[in-house]
Amino acid sequence: MNDQAQQDALKTPTDLGNKARKEVAEGLNALLADTFALYIKCKNFHWHVSGPHFRSYHLLLDEQATAIYAMLDPIAERVRKLGGTTIRSIRHISELQRIKDNDAPFVDAIAMLDELRNDNQALVKSMREVHDVCDEDQDIATASLLENWIDEAEQRIWFLFESTRTA
Repeated sequence: MNDQAQQDALKTPTDLGNKARKEVAEGLNALLADTFALYIKCKNFHWHVSGPHFRSYHLLLDEQATAIYAMLDPIAERVRKLGGTTIRSIRHISELQRIKDNDAPFVDAIAMLDELRNDNQALVKSMREVHDVCDEDQDIATASLLENWIDEAEQRIWFLFESTRTA
């Protein structure tokens, strides 16, 4: 079976045109890679946080990582519903991700929360960009998912912001 025949075999029936399928799936795959990167970073910080607010931060980061993880399968499944293919490896994630890894041996707890807040803000920006593509292509189902994930990310941003305030 040639590449085109393989791709055609995976196309799920939908009334969205090929342009919409391609554009939305590409945006979702980049979003999926960013979501994986953010999940791993959040777990990294959860495992390595220290200091006087250890317990609070440790629990906050675990809760946020769980919420981020919950987005992964629905994003990938939406790509498949559009007839696209999605990421297949860590290498593929690293090619698509825009959220930077943090491999530092030590990160101050407040710096962790600030970095995650900034990463969540970047994720929201990316989700809004994919939402714009959905609006252009009339993909209401994907847009609806994105709206919920934007709200969830904005809540994470709020919690991270409030956790770093000194007064």
